[in-house]
Amino acid sequence: MSLRVAGTIAASSLRASEVSMAVATANIANSDTDGYTRKTAHQTSRTIAMTYATGVDIASVSSVVDQYLLKTLVGATSDVGYTGTMAASLDLLQQRLGSTDGSSGTSIAAAIDDLADSLATLATSPESNSAKAAVVDNVNVMAESLRDLSSTVQDLRAQADEDIAGTVDRINETLNTLKSLNDRIVKAKGLGQNTGDLEDQRNTALQTLAGDIDVRYQTDSNGSLRISTSSGTALLDSAVHGLSYTPASSVNADTTFSAISVGGKDITGALTSGTLAALVDLRDEALPNQQARLDELAATLKDALNTAANAGSTVPAPSPLTSTVTVSAADSLSGTGTLRLAVTNSDGTAADVVDIDLSTLSTVQDLMDAINATGTATAGIGSDGTLTIAATDGATGIALGGDTAVGSGSTGLSAFFGFNDILTGTGASDLRVSSALLNDSSRLPTAVLSTAGGLAAGDTALTSGDATTAGALSAVLTGTLPFDAAGGMSARQGTAAAYAAGIIQGIATAASAADTASDNATAYSDSLTTTLTSQSGVNVDEETAVISSLQSAYESAAAVMEVLQEMFETALSMIK
Repeated sequence: MSLRVAGTIAASSLRASEVSMAVATANIANSDTDGYTRKTAHQTSRTIAMTYATGVDIASVSSVVDQYLLKTLVGATSDVGYTGTMAASLDLLQQRLGSTDGSSGTSIAAAIDDLADSLATLATSPESNSAKAAVVDNVNVMAESLRDLSSTVQDLRAQADEDIAGTVDRINETLNTLKSLNDRIVKAKGLGQNTGDLEDQRNTALQTLAGDIDVRYQTDSNGSLRISTSSGTALLDSAVHGLSYTPASSVNADTTFSAISVGGKDITGALTSGTLAALVDLRDEALPNQQARLDELAATLKDALNTAANAGSTVPAPSPLTSTVTVSAADSLSGTGTLRLAVTNSDGTAADVVDIDLSTLSTVQDLMDAINATGTATAGIGSDGTLTIAATDGATGIALGGDTAVGSGSTGLSAFFGFNDILTGTGASDLRVSSALLNDSSRLPTAVLSTAGGLAAGDTALTSGDATTAGALSAVLTGTLPFDAAGGMSARQGTAAAYAAGIIQGIATAASAADTASDNATAYSDSLTTTLTSQSGVNVDEETAVISSLQSAYESAAAVMEVLQEMFETALSMIK
């Protein structure tokens, strides 16, 4: 072997050692850098004619990454994004709903308990205006509580919708970052340059993307990363295929949301994991289920309380009675049974009593004609569409009774029109105390019109101290009510308090399950991260040992170079 060849070999060894030491030094310097993976310089022998070794080269510098483990971690990151988002939102909803035992002063359970207590008091003191006022106040608090909870649900849905838009923007930003890194990696690989640090950045961006949306990916031979949703919709290849979404301007129970799309393709229903999927599931399923349960509680309570109230009357009877529903004279009135209409004096005695056979009436106009024909009472429809029955003598009042069944629901006539309604509204979002009762709590019905046959003027129609209706109202809160299936809760029979507790327990269970799922997903992701770090991260002690070993190799190569230098000088002196 010539001195020149030996010198070349020694020089290549020096260069290889320098590069390897630089790589090891960079590893130590980046040991605390997030996402950084240990780099390794790969040496290869330089040969002549595939036979004689003439030195050593650094073929490449690569990251030490277990690709299978990384892919598993990417999937786990999507689960963390999904479960964490669900847990945070359901925890917030649980806090607003309160506890199952009503210990939270603002909970719906506490409001129902307070109403039950005040109704029990009214049943023992039906003539007490203060007891009536307490009932109306507590009904109002309960209605307000349900409205607030409904508002909370819709606010959370609105927030979820807003967060969907923000997440879509973040996903698109991450995809553009990945596209930029793809281009740089492909270019660097084409030039034979080290791409390890760029790949680290890309892997970090990939995990960020996976936290927001479930993805699949593969690396092409040129180093470019291709990404699609788990359902196969391309997000990144030679170009970015961004997501599109337009958030709703406002959100309520009836809002229809736009689609999350990629290139015009709706992917909303195909999302299975990640923050984006959780937000969609919250907005479109989990939170609407809670709204449906609140609506069922509100509607059942409203119907039961109104039915009980409309079967009774105040003492003395009020005038006028105004419906809470709007009607027109031509509206069909399909009813059976006998309506008893009594015009009563302030002491409860009857000034006039009329029994009207509903089977003889076909329209609302027929009913008004029958009432107007009495001469002691009038009926008419106001400009707002409400039906009003009033006594012609301002010193008297109107009481309704009788065994009647009107409409498809076969409700009593008073309940059908809502003359003595306590609550109005269609669900939890608009449940309110009737304006007439809110303005005058003394109008809360507590008694019932006498059902005695042959009741006539001068007879006792209403009795002061009669607690029949007050007791019926109390029984609504303490008795069993029928609840339809709603929002994942099965149909059941039970008290209003028990149903409210079921709603609260349901969200508590869901929140607990979400917290557990989030903890488990995070723990699994953390364990994968720890494993990946142990395999791909930097161990400063190991890198220090590598540098020490490389230093020895460098010193040996340098010694060889020194010997060769002396030999060259000796050879040159001999020539002289």
